[in-house]
Amino acid sequence: MTLKPFLCIHGHFYQPPREDPLTGECRDEPSAAPFPNWNNRVTAECYAPNAAVGNFARMSFNLGGTLARWMDDCVHETYQQIVSAVYQHRRRYGMPNGVAQAVHHTILPLARGRDKRCQVRWGIASYVHRFGVQPDGIWLPEMAVDYETLETVAEAGLSFVILSGEQVHGDLSRGAGPYLVRLPHGRSIAVFVRDRDLSNYFSFSMPEPEYTRPLINEHLSRSAPGALTLIATDGETFGHHHKHGVRVLEALTTPESSDAYEITTLARYLREYPPQTNVEIVENTAWSCAHDLGRWATGCHCTPGCGQWKGALRRALDNLSRDIDEIYAEMLCQRNLAPWSLRDDYVRVLLRQISGPRFLAEYHLGHLTSMAQRRLLDLLEAQVYRQRMFVSCAFFFEDLERIEPRYAIANAVRAMMLVSNVSGDNLTRAFRRDLRIAISPGTGRTGAQILDEILAGMNFDEDVSPDVLGDARARLTAHMPAHVVAAQ
Repeated sequence: MTLKPFLCIHGHFYQPPREDPLTGECRDEPSAAPFPNWNNRVTAECYAPNAAVGNFARMSFNLGGTLARWMDDCVHETYQQIVSAVYQHRRRYGMPNGVAQAVHHTILPLARGRDKRCQVRWGIASYVHRFGVQPDGIWLPEMAVDYETLETVAEAGLSFVILSGEQVHGDLSRGAGPYLVRLPHGRSIAVFVRDRDLSNYFSFSMPEPEYTRPLINEHLSRSAPGALTLIATDGETFGHHHKHGVRVLEALTTPESSDAYEITTLARYLREYPPQTNVEIVENTAWSCAHDLGRWATGCHCTPGCGQWKGALRRALDNLSRDIDEIYAEMLCQRNLAPWSLRDDYVRVLLRQISGPRFLAEYHLGHLTSMAQRRLLDLLEAQVYRQRMFVSCAFFFEDLERIEPRYAIANAVRAMMLVSNVSGDNLTRAFRRDLRIAISPGTGRTGAQILDEILAGMNFDEDVSPDVLGDARARLTAHMPAHVVAAQ
């Protein structure tokens, strides 16, 4: 049989968390009408129809942890079809077709080393929990990369990541590769390189289904036998952004014997064609910003208007996270506990694999009073919300007044409340001071005003007792402006 070129389609399936950090409830999103929120709408347009026609069994994909959890709870039939597709692929080929994703879609090069490790380890744990098998690779949020991130990924036992051509230096004559990146401390990792032009063509100018395979046949007829071409884009491209995308994806992934290519997935291809060529990465780059990582750090020309608020917001969150971490580490070390490995392992509680008290008992803390156990669990929960403060969408768009930055600040409020319950420390004064520098280009309001607005109206979920809520409100609002307190 004549060897043909190979094609892989990778879909990055992800939605930002839509739960209010203070209530745990999904907000109504009128812009998603007639659906209650965008998760439901995108499910109807993309996830459910792709699952129904079997596309998830033929493509490579990652399913973001926040989206997977929502789907498991709210659209379980579609979720189960996606899980079954991975099992189907594994039974047929001996390996899964899905890859993990750093769990909160944090821009990893901008995160501290221990937070990189947490995001990657939680992403792996989420994948194993969903699909019952270790992943071979991981999706880096926004494809943002530096060598420390790749070291973290390799240290976690993963084999490959996906990047775009502009993020790699070297001989890319073998199409998508894989290529080998040598890491500073003796490890190495494989990198698959997407075809940016072809990926963007399907993202923004998707052809009609009947023209799809002829177009790909023409494109791949010039590829060497056995060479891989990778189309990697947002999974929502297929059905949500382009209504005919489900049929296009089905056509792409079901070539006939007369077509010029065969379909594959990344782990399968890596097993059969290990990397032969070394390349280097271009550090601090991403697939969705041409200005290094400015879009999520200092502001850049990718978003209109003045983006200086982004640097101010990030600095405020960084300072707050440092304060939260110092309290957490000090209180854990008092009990001779390793704070960061304990936090990494806490993902089992988040995935509902084990209860909080049972988790503490495994660390020989079951003898503690219920109050002492609650304090430890509150500190661990504060770390969860502290991680969620840095979700990438908080910095992606053009204005501080959007819901995404407000989500980051609301997560900060929840983390500060939990820390305050345990230690009595009130971190809001310094946080508010830092947020004053973050100014909305649209309204002129500051992050401090947004914080005070959230504090003035805060309500918490049923797990927080009225007494605890009252104490937390009193502490967190102690330094609010008088006119804001009076309005509560």
